[in-house]
Amino acid sequence: MLVSTALVLMMTIPGLGLFYAGMVRKKNVLATLMQSFAICCIITIVWMVAGYSLAFSNGTPYVGGLSKAFLATLGEHISKGADVPFTIGAGTDSASTMTIPESIFMMFQMTFAIITPALIAGAYAERMKFSAVCLFSILWSLIVYAPVAHWVWSPLGWLAGMGTLDFAGGTVVHINAGVAGLVCALVLGKRRGYGTEDLAPFNLTYAVIGASLLWVGWFGFNAGSAVGANGRAGMAMATTQIAAAAAGVSWMVAEWFRTGKPTVLGIISGAVGGLVAITPAAGFVLPGGALAIGLITGVVCYWGATSLKHMMGYDDSLDAFGVHGVGGIVGALLTGVFAYGPLSATDSDPAGTSGSLHQLLVQAEAVGVTIVWCGIMTFILLKVVDLVVGLRVSTEAEQEGLDVALHGERIN
Repeated sequence: MLVSTALVLMMTIPGLGLFYAGMVRKKNVLATLMQSFAICCIITIVWMVAGYSLAFSNGTPYVGGLSKAFLATLGEHISKGADVPFTIGAGTDSASTMTIPESIFMMFQMTFAIITPALIAGAYAERMKFSAVCLFSILWSLIVYAPVAHWVWSPLGWLAGMGTLDFAGGTVVHINAGVAGLVCALVLGKRRGYGTEDLAPFNLTYAVIGASLLWVGWFGFNAGSAVGANGRAGMAMATTQIAAAAAGVSWMVAEWFRTGKPTVLGIISGAVGGLVAITPAAGFVLPGGALAIGLITGVVCYWGATSLKHMMGYDDSLDAFGVHGVGGIVGALLTGVFAYGPLSATDSDPAGTSGSLHQLLVQAEAVGVTIVWCGIMTFILLKVVDLVVGLRVSTEAEQEGLDVALHGERIN
């Protein structure tokens, strides 16, 4: 779990930072890297102060309380230097004893809380004020992310009680971030010159390196969500690799067929889309299901990042919604189709949860609720931030580039 936690942190810094920085223009590369790095620092503190408590203390079925604020409970089970496994939901009928200390569980979940608001940056890239990025990320993490994490992953959460399957964050991370990104793109409006100027990526080499780090780090994300070194973690690792590869191939083939040329940006975007889609399913499906999820998702995400975006007319700069939102929705729904019961079987539920129409409807409800909550609250938070510090940089700053305008630096 320590290694998995480090791998997930690597997904944000440097993985996501390089992936996004490689896809913006030269004048915005440092500002884009800064967003991922600063969000990592800020959300670490937010998670320690209140985020972890709101997500994983008992509270209500809708949000946790503040009993774990400032990580107040982490020292309760330490004796003579040894930290013993803790019980999540202790004192309730839904209590579940973990096999790891709470310090490790808290840190693992912190890395998820870090990457989720960082993903949103792909939608508002090249035009949001840095002060707005900081304030929005804090508010969004507390008001949107933490409650959804509680609904799905706390044993007391109402979506968990309904039987929602989300192994590693299809709803909590990807649909949440993707929908928030779409709302950001709509509220902020298009970049100056969108559709008329050349907005081509500055350095796709950075993006390939970033996507590769994301892929490797994703094994911590998905296999680590088994919360132990066990067979389910092994299956989650296998399904993650297969789905990512399948989606990379299917996006590449779809693009090749449509445009006559398979692109580097296309295949890495497809692979990331496959990683997104397998995230909710990783510990619930077999390799055959993972292959199907990947092949389907690559094509659907390609459509989402091209046809859908052009049809709707929004400027999702780096396809945060097209890849994470669309991929998360597809993956969450297909989890309800391909789930293999024995993988989730327990002593109290020897059959586990298998794919069925009922499970598909449960997944659809979780997807719908997440979209509505995230969409409405993100819109409100953006309006609040706009009133407090303003959302968008000036026309002059956008033309000059955010590196110089916001940070006083530039790359040579």
